[in-house]
Amino acid sequence: MAGYVSEAVIRRLPGYYRHLRELEAEGVKQISSQGLGERMKLTASQIRQDINCFGGFGRQGYGYSVSELRSHIGKILGIDRVHHMAILGAGNIGRAVALSDSFPANGFLTKAIFDSDHQKVGTIIGGVPVQDVATLATYLKANPIDIAVLAVPIQWAQQAAEDLYKNGVRAIWNFVPADLKLPADTTVVNVHLEEGLEILSFKMKQKND
Repeated sequence: MAGYVSEAVIRRLPGYYRHLRELEAEGVKQISSQGLGERMKLTASQIRQDINCFGGFGRQGYGYSVSELRSHIGKILGIDRVHHMAILGAGNIGRAVALSDSFPANGFLTKAIFDSDHQKVGTIIGGVPVQDVATLATYLKANPIDIAVLAVPIQWAQQAAEDLYKNGVRAIWNFVPADLKLPADTTVVNVHLEEGLEILSFKMKQKND
Protein backbone atom coordinates (compact mmCIF):
# COMPACT_ATOMS: atom_id res chain seq x y z
CA MET A 1 0.00 0.00 0.00
CA ALA A 2 1.12 3.57 -0.55
CA GLY A 3 2.46 5.71 2.31
CA TYR A 4 0.33 8.50 3.71
CA VAL A 5 -3.30 8.45 2.62
CA SER A 6 -5.60 11.29 3.65
CA GLU A 7 -8.53 10.71 6.00
CA ALA A 8 -10.88 11.95 3.27
CA VAL A 9 -9.73 9.20 0.89
CA ILE A 10 -10.01 6.56 3.60
CA ARG A 11 -13.59 7.65 4.33
CA ARG A 12 -14.52 7.30 0.65
CA LEU A 13 -13.17 3.76 0.32
CA PRO A 14 -16.22 1.99 1.83
CA GLY A 15 -18.39 3.90 -0.67
CA TYR A 16 -16.26 2.63 -3.54
CA TYR A 17 -16.53 -0.90 -2.22
CA ARG A 18 -20.32 -0.70 -1.83
CA HIS A 19 -20.91 0.74 -5.31
CA LEU A 20 -18.56 -1.76 -6.95
CA ARG A 21 -20.28 -4.63 -5.18
CA GLU A 22 -23.65 -3.32 -6.43
CA LEU A 23 -22.27 -3.03 -9.96
CA GLU A 24 -20.95 -6.58 -9.76
CA ALA A 25 -24.39 -7.80 -8.65
CA GLU A 26 -25.90 -5.95 -11.63
CA GLY A 27 -23.60 -7.85 -13.98
CA VAL A 28 -21.43 -4.85 -14.91
CA LYS A 29 -17.97 -6.03 -15.96
CA GLN A 30 -16.11 -2.77 -16.44
CA ILE A 31 -16.60 0.89 -15.68
CA SER A 32 -14.79 4.12 -16.45
CA SER A 33 -13.75 6.68 -13.85
CA GLN A 34 -16.39 8.94 -15.42
CA GLY A 35 -19.10 6.32 -14.99
CA LEU A 36 -18.11 5.52 -11.41
CA GLY A 37 -17.87 9.22 -10.62
CA GLU A 38 -21.36 9.90 -11.93
CA ARG A 39 -22.71 7.07 -9.80
CA MET A 40 -20.94 8.31 -6.67
CA LYS A 41 -21.42 12.06 -7.30
CA LEU A 42 -17.65 12.55 -7.62
CA THR A 43 -15.53 13.84 -10.49
CA ALA A 44 -13.64 11.39 -12.70
CA SER A 45 -10.45 13.13 -11.61
CA GLN A 46 -11.25 12.51 -7.93
CA ILE A 47 -11.92 8.84 -8.65
CA ARG A 48 -8.57 8.44 -10.39
CA GLN A 49 -6.68 10.34 -7.68
CA ASP A 50 -8.21 8.23 -4.91
CA ILE A 51 -7.58 4.90 -6.61
CA ASN A 52 -4.06 5.88 -7.67
CA CYS A 53 -3.17 6.33 -3.98
CA PHE A 54 -3.00 2.54 -3.85
CA GLY A 55 -1.53 1.79 -7.29
CA GLY A 56 -2.84 1.79 -10.85
CA PHE A 57 -5.72 -0.61 -11.32
CA GLY A 58 -7.26 0.77 -14.50
CA ARG A 59 -6.27 0.65 -18.17
CA GLN A 60 -6.48 3.61 -20.48
CA GLY A 61 -9.37 3.26 -22.88
CA TYR A 62 -10.82 0.36 -20.89
CA GLY A 63 -11.44 1.74 -17.40
CA TYR A 64 -11.63 -0.54 -14.42
CA SER A 65 -12.56 -4.17 -14.10
CA VAL A 66 -15.39 -3.99 -11.57
CA SER A 67 -14.59 -7.32 -9.92
CA GLU A 68 -10.83 -6.68 -9.80
CA LEU A 69 -11.22 -3.18 -8.37
CA ARG A 70 -13.78 -4.38 -5.82
CA SER A 71 -11.37 -7.12 -4.76
CA HIS A 72 -8.43 -4.69 -4.50
CA ILE A 73 -10.41 -2.23 -2.40
CA GLY A 74 -11.63 -5.08 -0.20
CA LYS A 75 -8.00 -5.99 0.48
CA ILE A 76 -7.10 -2.36 1.16
CA LEU A 77 -9.96 -2.15 3.67
CA GLY A 78 -8.92 -5.46 5.19
CA ILE A 79 -12.32 -7.04 4.64
CA ASP A 80 -10.86 -9.90 2.63
CA ARG A 81 -10.34 -11.62 5.97
CA VAL A 82 -12.47 -12.47 8.99
CA HIS A 83 -12.52 -10.11 11.99
CA HIS A 84 -13.74 -11.36 15.36
CA MET A 85 -15.76 -8.86 17.39
CA ALA A 86 -16.91 -8.62 20.99
CA ILE A 87 -19.76 -6.33 22.00
CA LEU A 88 -19.78 -4.60 25.37
CA GLY A 89 -23.34 -3.62 26.17
CA ALA A 90 -26.43 -5.65 25.28
CA GLY A 91 -28.77 -2.67 25.08
CA ASN A 92 -30.43 -1.33 21.93
CA ILE A 93 -27.21 -0.46 20.10
CA GLY A 94 -25.38 -3.63 21.07
CA ARG A 95 -28.37 -5.71 20.00
CA ALA A 96 -28.61 -3.88 16.67
CA VAL A 97 -24.95 -4.62 15.90
CA ALA A 98 -25.30 -8.26 16.94
CA LEU A 99 -28.44 -8.75 14.84
CA SER A 100 -27.17 -7.04 11.69
CA ASP A 101 -26.83 -9.29 8.65
CA SER A 102 -24.41 -6.98 6.85
CA PHE A 103 -21.51 -7.32 9.29
CA PRO A 104 -21.11 -11.13 8.99
CA ALA A 105 -21.52 -10.77 5.22
CA ASN A 106 -18.41 -8.59 5.24
CA GLY A 107 -16.41 -10.82 7.56
CA PHE A 108 -17.16 -9.08 10.88
CA LEU A 109 -18.28 -11.87 13.19
CA THR A 110 -19.71 -11.26 16.66
CA LYS A 111 -18.09 -13.89 18.87
CA ALA A 112 -19.12 -12.62 22.31
CA ILE A 113 -21.47 -10.16 23.99
CA PHE A 114 -21.01 -8.84 27.54
CA ASP A 115 -23.23 -6.94 29.94
CA SER A 116 -23.41 -6.23 33.69
CA ASP A 117 -27.22 -6.53 33.84
CA HIS A 118 -27.98 -9.98 35.23
CA GLN A 119 -31.38 -9.92 33.53
CA LYS A 120 -29.56 -9.83 30.20
CA VAL A 121 -26.76 -12.25 31.08
CA GLY A 122 -27.63 -15.70 29.73
CA THR A 123 -30.00 -14.41 27.05
CA ILE A 124 -29.23 -15.09 23.40
CA ILE A 125 -28.82 -12.32 20.82
CA GLY A 126 -28.27 -13.34 17.22
CA GLY A 127 -27.23 -16.79 18.33
CA VAL A 128 -24.61 -15.43 20.77
CA PRO A 129 -25.11 -15.77 24.55
CA VAL A 130 -24.72 -12.65 26.68
CA GLN A 131 -21.95 -13.15 29.24
CA ASP A 132 -21.28 -11.38 32.51
CA VAL A 133 -18.82 -8.54 31.93
CA ALA A 134 -16.95 -9.75 35.00
CA THR A 135 -15.70 -12.64 32.83
CA LEU A 136 -14.37 -10.32 30.09
CA ALA A 137 -10.67 -10.59 30.98
CA THR A 138 -10.83 -14.39 31.26
CA TYR A 139 -12.64 -14.65 27.93
CA LEU A 140 -10.20 -12.40 26.08
CA LYS A 141 -7.18 -14.31 27.35
CA ALA A 142 -8.59 -17.50 25.86
CA ASN A 143 -10.29 -15.93 22.83
CA PRO A 144 -8.42 -12.93 21.38
CA ILE A 145 -10.66 -10.61 19.38
CA ASP A 146 -9.88 -8.02 16.73
CA ILE A 147 -12.55 -5.38 17.38
CA ALA A 148 -14.58 -4.36 20.42
CA VAL A 149 -17.92 -2.61 20.01
CA LEU A 150 -18.41 -0.25 22.94
CA ALA A 151 -22.08 0.38 23.72
CA VAL A 152 -22.11 0.85 27.50
CA PRO A 153 -23.49 3.71 29.64
CA ILE A 154 -21.28 6.78 29.39
CA GLN A 155 -20.09 6.57 33.00
CA TRP A 156 -18.51 3.17 32.31
CA ALA A 157 -17.03 3.92 28.90
CA GLN A 158 -13.49 4.95 29.88
CA GLN A 159 -13.03 2.08 32.34
CA ALA A 160 -14.42 -0.42 29.82
CA ALA A 161 -12.05 0.89 27.15
CA GLU A 162 -9.09 0.62 29.52
CA ASP A 163 -10.08 -2.95 30.45
CA LEU A 164 -10.22 -3.84 26.76
CA TYR A 165 -6.77 -2.33 26.19
CA LYS A 166 -5.28 -4.18 29.16
CA ASN A 167 -6.53 -7.40 27.64
CA GLY A 168 -5.01 -6.87 24.22
CA VAL A 169 -7.80 -5.15 22.27
CA ARG A 170 -6.41 -2.42 20.02
CA ALA A 171 -9.46 -1.52 17.88
CA ILE A 172 -12.66 -0.05 19.33
CA TRP A 173 -15.88 0.94 17.56
CA ASN A 174 -17.21 3.45 20.07
CA PHE A 175 -20.93 4.24 20.20
CA VAL A 176 -20.67 6.07 23.52
CA PRO A 177 -20.74 9.90 23.34
CA ALA A 178 -17.42 10.16 25.16
CA ASP A 179 -13.88 10.95 24.04
CA LEU A 180 -11.85 7.95 25.13
CA LYS A 181 -8.31 8.46 26.41
CA LEU A 182 -6.21 5.50 25.33
CA PRO A 183 -2.59 4.84 24.29
CA ALA A 184 -1.58 5.88 20.78
CA ASP A 185 -1.46 2.30 19.49
CA THR A 186 -5.24 2.03 19.89
CA THR A 187 -7.50 2.71 16.92
CA VAL A 188 -10.87 4.18 17.89
CA VAL A 189 -13.69 5.00 15.48
CA ASN A 190 -16.47 7.03 17.09
CA VAL A 191 -20.12 6.81 16.08
CA HIS A 192 -21.83 9.56 18.06
CA LEU A 193 -25.48 9.34 17.07
CA GLU A 194 -26.53 12.57 18.76
CA GLU A 195 -23.85 14.52 16.93
CA GLY A 196 -25.03 13.11 13.61
CA LEU A 197 -28.56 14.32 14.28
CA GLU A 198 -27.27 17.71 15.40
CA ILE A 199 -25.30 18.09 12.15
CA LEU A 200 -28.40 17.07 10.19
CA SER A 201 -30.44 19.64 12.11
CA PHE A 202 -27.86 22.34 11.36
CA LYS A 203 -27.89 21.54 7.63
CA MET A 204 -31.69 21.60 7.56
CA LYS A 205 -31.67 24.98 9.32
CA GLN A 206 -29.17 26.35 6.80
CA LYS A 207 -31.42 25.40 3.90
CA ASN A 208 -34.53 26.84 5.55
CA ASP A 209 -33.03 30.14 6.75
